[in-house]
Amino acid sequence: MVVTADLVTHGTEPRGGRRRRRLAALAALVLGVAGFAAAMTGTAVRLLPRQFTAGQQRQIMAWEVSGRWRTLTAGQIFPASVGYQLSATVLEDTTPLGLRALRVAIAPQANCAAGVTSTAAAQVLRRSGCEAVLRATYTDATKTYVMTVGVAVLPSTAAADAADAGLSRPRLAAAHDDGQSQLAAGVLAARFRGDAGRYDFSRQISASFTAGPYVIMYAAGYADNRPRVQVSDDGYADAEMTSMARGVANEVAATLGTPPARPHCPGAPGC
Repeated sequence: MVVTADLVTHGTEPRGGRRRRRLAALAALVLGVAGFAAAMTGTAVRLLPRQFTAGQQRQIMAWEVSGRWRTLTAGQIFPASVGYQLSATVLEDTTPLGLRALRVAIAPQANCAAGVTSTAAAQVLRRSGCEAVLRATYTDATKTYVMTVGVAVLPSTAAADAADAGLSRPRLAAAHDDGQSQLAAGVLAARFRGDAGRYDFSRQISASFTAGPYVIMYAAGYADNRPRVQVSDDGYADAEMTSMARGVANEVAATLGTPPARPHCPGAPGC
């Protein structure tokens, strides 16, 4: 008699069946590893710091700068004292002289028409979308010179550039004009009580520049009642008055307009 072995009953299996089972197990392993890798990648993406695009970084930085006039206090925008230097050339010396300007008044926030010297200047600012004008007044330590620094708040850097370009064109005749003193329209002096209240506009200097979305304006003159002469006729006075005005204006500009560090996300999920 011929006996046929029952392969399944005796624990053996045809080679083709074993191969198919191994291939199926391998495929399952590969799919499992791929799924695990995908899951880990997704988790890593959620946990790693968010990456801002260059455009998003610029928008965030611009937003931070444009909001500083609201988030900073008046005392932070206009510090109590500001250092400035008188050049060695003016002193006919080898080293410059360090001096300080002292804040004597901060004016209430003004609309763009009330914070400048002329209707033409107000129109220039309004056309560019001016929101407000902030002002403060400083004197030198001897109360010989007085200056007002003003900040016109614009909606963007481009708007500030356009406004500043417009301010350089209109001309303002100074008080007690002698026919020679012509000054660019700009910030209106913030008056206050005290020795420096006699700010004489017939001898002022006036200028403006931009810092981000802000137009920084300044005007300076004598604080005393000296004879009415052009400041340009006195080289030393012109140099010190200009140095003080620029020093204060540059300090205010740095506070408001210096670009912040590039933004980054701290890395928490959902950031």
